[in-house]
Amino acid sequence: MFTAAVVSSAVWAQESPKEEDFFKIMKVTAPEGTLLEVGGLTVLPDGDLGIATRRGDIFIVENPTSKKPYFRKFASGLHEVLGLVYKDGAFYCAQRGELTKLVDTNKDGKADLFETVAALPVSGHYHEYSFGPKLAPDGSFFVTGNVAFGDEEWWRGESRVPWRGWTIKIHPDGRIEPWATGMRSPCGLGVVDGEFFYSDNQGDWIGSGGVWHVKKGSFTGHPAGLKWTNMPNSPVKLTTEQLYAKVDPRQNKNAQGRYIKPENVVNENFVSLFELKEQFPEVQTPAVWLPHGILGISNSEIVQIPQGAFGPFSGQLLVGDQGQSKISRVVLEKVNGEYQGVAFDFRNGFQSGVLRMAWAPDGSLFVGETNRGWGSAGEANQGLQRLVWNNQMPFEMKTVRAMPDGFEIEFTTPVDKKSAEDLASYSIESFVYKYHAVYGSPAVNKEKASVKGVKVSEDGLKARIIVDGMRRYFVHNITLDGVRSQEGSYSLVHPTAYYTLNNIPQGQKLAMSEVSTRNSAAAVAETPAKAAPATPAKKGAPAKAGAKTTATKPAAPTAKTGDAVASVKAPTLDEIKPLLNRHTCTACHNAEKRQVGPAFKDVSKRRYTNEQIVELIYNPKPQNWPDYATEMPPMPQVPKADALKIAAWINSLAPGAKTASAAKELKSPDGQ
Repeated sequence: MFTAAVVSSAVWAQESPKEEDFFKIMKVTAPEGTLLEVGGLTVLPDGDLGIATRRGDIFIVENPTSKKPYFRKFASGLHEVLGLVYKDGAFYCAQRGELTKLVDTNKDGKADLFETVAALPVSGHYHEYSFGPKLAPDGSFFVTGNVAFGDEEWWRGESRVPWRGWTIKIHPDGRIEPWATGMRSPCGLGVVDGEFFYSDNQGDWIGSGGVWHVKKGSFTGHPAGLKWTNMPNSPVKLTTEQLYAKVDPRQNKNAQGRYIKPENVVNENFVSLFELKEQFPEVQTPAVWLPHGILGISNSEIVQIPQGAFGPFSGQLLVGDQGQSKISRVVLEKVNGEYQGVAFDFRNGFQSGVLRMAWAPDGSLFVGETNRGWGSAGEANQGLQRLVWNNQMPFEMKTVRAMPDGFEIEFTTPVDKKSAEDLASYSIESFVYKYHAVYGSPAVNKEKASVKGVKVSEDGLKARIIVDGMRRYFVHNITLDGVRSQEGSYSLVHPTAYYTLNNIPQGQKLAMSEVSTRNSAAAVAETPAKAAPATPAKKGAPAKAGAKTTATKPAAPTAKTGDAVASVKAPTLDEIKPLLNRHTCTACHNAEKRQVGPAFKDVSKRRYTNEQIVELIYNPKPQNWPDYATEMPPMPQVPKADALKIAAWINSLAPGAKTASAAKELKSPDGQ
């Protein structure tokens, strides 16, 4: 009994805490029958919570952090409200076609004055959402406008009326001031230290989601809004013609005279957004890229963590994601006058798509959710939840800063110096995205960077690494798999950071004499392995347990003609999970449950061969899955060897397959 207890204790000691051990998701109970497809959240001065829904209702919730919050309907009949603020005793919301002020003049708890502050041009297209407002320091309002989409070219974003695909600033007197363009689906708005930021979603011309700093007169990437830069009050002077002279819009037709949807081309000559910045100064690259499928697929609200909330992360940013039902963490810094910074995973597992967030007076975070029929991770299509920190300190990278010769990583608790001074604990790979008319972009131009040395601070809270191969404007994937905490020898809750290096700072570089160059991986590689003589097993006889055998290269998976499922050994869960994450499969698919796309188990029931699944990865057939609103984009960038392994694993989930139970162990990023 004592021995068993010791073993159990030792195993438990090696278990590193996870994000849910520090940040708990709590339900906010709403009245039965209330649909909270949340489009806007704001906390009133008295601590009450204002909620706007895309169905056109506005609620005021009294005692929203209590076990029994009281919901009161304040207004109804509005048109898809996707933002809400409170100012000087009135609510302001962006409806589809206007910025509206709502006031309860007779103090009966319901709005009785609905005032149009400013009318927003609309063509009537369903996709012309209006997001916001956000309050500017001068008392005006920032609102962003979604693009429409074409008729024949249904994949191409269009600005059919002025200021769609734009950020506009609306003054208290209703005057509309065009601010910037280049927005595609700018659902996420945020004002940080008086400056406006927004997040966009991957799509045509937008290689991946990200956080942009929106300066007046800037162009952030999507060309639809350039249609209006010839108007006298446009602060942007770049024209569509100038842009298309540098980048092919890919408006090609087939032999029948019909437009052809542009698709990604492997190994093509491409241009990146930062290369256009060198020719057109108004081009604004993201302050921080949020890699698609890793830190979300439909990025949303940006909020700053107030002082005193969420412990070591006060002052940093949180960014929601509608598709993956999650929240990422972003830390900005200014280098050479431009914002850049680092992004981390933060909290997964919300019940529906995270659209809006607002801070409660007690330092917890209200999270408003909807999937609006697009699909999102989680089991619900709407909801209101609350994220609460338990005041325990997680072992995390607090931030990453750019240095003249590498990066400085700051931790929330001291590191174990032996692990942190080992170069094998670190790995870095940089990549960028294509700027093209195609829907999204794979991560391209990947390149490994080597860590040449590391200097750990005396208190164990910082590690400065010398990096050979830093690339300006590239995203740097910094992974610290080998770093352990000083107390408990825990691994990091989130060991991966994504730093967008828009500028490399000037300053003092580290001397090699100051740093550790110890590399345990290199030492192991230099140690010659003793080869044991191989004893071939007799034909037809099973190998003895523990017997050493000569390693052979595994044969590539092949499908037998006519077989429903290829007769190959399926990869193990440990083998397949990194592939699913690397190729962003888990951004849209869960092993067991319907998500943005069908469950892997449902795909296995179709009885495709491995080769057929590979072909569907490269050339999806949306007509095979008519119940899903979001089409799967072609994924030609997935190497065939990886695609075959994924296919074999999917087929192992088919009813009756011996390894079907593995599906229950595979969790998508939402934790389901």
